[in-house]
Amino acid sequence: MARLSWPADVIAERTALVAIPLARVRERERGFNQSALLATELGKFWRVPVWSGVVERGRATQTQTRLTPTERSSNVAGAFRATEGARATLRGAHIILVDDVITTGSTLNACAETLFTAGARILSYVTFGRAPASGDRTGP
Repeated sequence: MARLSWPADVIAERTALVAIPLARVRERERGFNQSALLATELGKFWRVPVWSGVVERGRATQTQTRLTPTERSSNVAGAFRATEGARATLRGAHIILVDDVITTGSTLNACAETLFTAGARILSYVTFGRAPASGDRTGP
């Protein structure tokens, strides 16, 4: 992830990294947020700050692993909210949104919509891996 090639304008203007937040109960169960750990290490490598307090998961959602693409979108719709005071921080920012795995992009898109509505100007995504979606072809 750290060695990704980004366009020069993205490198020049990226403001901060933001990890996809977990619901509090899920983070307590796991003991960590894997996206936050990835964001922290990327921030060190890229010398870009990590903003951990600008967005939160307002409600717990079911795991996305067994849901269809349509169910995934519905599951995370409205699940994120900007935190108190986030608008001033996010205004005009180019945020790199960090997640561990992307399948359909539903989680990233729902979180990005929240950040954009709260004032972020540009959102880019970076993920560790890509899981196959239900419609992906697995053979030749």
